[in-house]
Amino acid sequence: MSSDRRTVTLTILGQEYRVRTDADSDGVQQAASLVEDIMGRIRGRTGTADSLDLAIMTALNLARDLGALRGAEEDRAAAGPRPARLRALIDEVESALAGTSAS
Repeated sequence: MSSDRRTVTLTILGQEYRVRTDADSDGVQQAASLVEDIMGRIRGRTGTADSLDLAIMTALNLARDLGALRGAEEDRAAAGPRPARLRALIDEVESALAGTSAS
């Protein structure tokens, strides 16, 4: 990863966020799209309008999914080496999430 930090502008549920990151801009945009998609689905299911509540429920959903992936990853590791592409995708998501929390 490069040490060149840049600002990436993201829009999630109509709110604009400016994030300083050295992560790949496309990866950060994809992470924001995923967050927006999940927040929108949660808002549609629950009727919740409070953005903090939506953000917490989204974080819980993503943490649950990440935990399931890590558990499945451990199961696969016990069975043999995991594909390099899966590791690259996990690294990209974790990097994008770390980059957005650094702002």
